[in-house]
Amino acid sequence: MKIGERLSNLVKVFSSVLITGALGVELGNVILQGSLFPAWSLIFYLGRLALIGHAIEGLIAAVYAPSKRKSPLITGIYTFFVGAFGLMELFQGPVSQDNH
Repeated sequence: MKIGERLSNLVKVFSSVLITGALGVELGNVILQGSLFPAWSLIFYLGRLALIGHAIEGLIAAVYAPSKRKSPLITGIYTFFVGAFGLMELFQGPVSQDNH
């Protein structure tokens, strides 16, 4: 495995963890009607921006997935969690693995 692939995998895992955390915090904030750490409103705002951005990326992936013969639902959800790397994989195809 090349360094670029390892870094890509690390970023995908890190992104998935952060987006899952942002979803959990946002859900907790909604359930508690905004009383979850009110002093951290800027962090919540940034989390919402990340969620919206990833949702847009997931939607783009879901729309273009059939043209690449992939499942729109699975591709959209995957791209939502990993972000731009999911779109890059969709449009560029799988990364070739050379054994040099």
